[in-house]
Amino acid sequence: MPAHMLSYLVALPFIAWMMWRRISRQFGRQPIRRKRMVFRVVIFAVVGGLLMLSGLHRLALAEGALGGMLIGGAIGLLGLKLTRFEIDPVRGDCYVPNSWIGALLTVLLLGRLAWRFAFIGAQIPPGVEDPMGHAMATHSASPLTMLVVGVLVGYYLVYYRGLLIHHRRFQQAQSASGDSGLGIRDS
Repeated sequence: MPAHMLSYLVALPFIAWMMWRRISRQFGRQPIRRKRMVFRVVIFAVVGGLLMLSGLHRLALAEGALGGMLIGGAIGLLGLKLTRFEIDPVRGDCYVPNSWIGALLTVLLLGRLAWRFAFIGAQIPPGVEDPMGHAMATHSASPLTMLVVGVLVGYYLVYYRGLLIHHRRFQQAQSASGDSGLGIRDS
């Protein structure tokens, strides 16, 4: 077995696990965990800033990232309008994301990854011992890939920030009404 195939076989279960976690967060009731959401907002803001730095190398990459973040932000606002908020006696304040938007984002990400890997695989000449290294050296990121990544970054920035705002309002309403025995967690 070629050495590069071994690295793919090692990475495949990890990638599958990450995709499963991402997909499971798009469907069903999810507890609001403030600290995790704040961490995610910070991470997505840093990633968005780094994506914009790609414009120093190629302006089309930054344009794709910025366009994607604007589209993703609009989808995030729509997602917030379509999200149902519930109170679970055990989990506290929960949200149920719109499954259509979750499915759309998942298909968008997986479709772009599959297309990208197929395109990179088609560009590798026969006899190259490290195909992934060759592909990375000869083919830089495309504006379409940056657009898709920007959509995801913009969506999650707006969506998680909106969930945090909702949760803060919910807690203020609960404290104003004097009912604080719902078991709401802040983790």
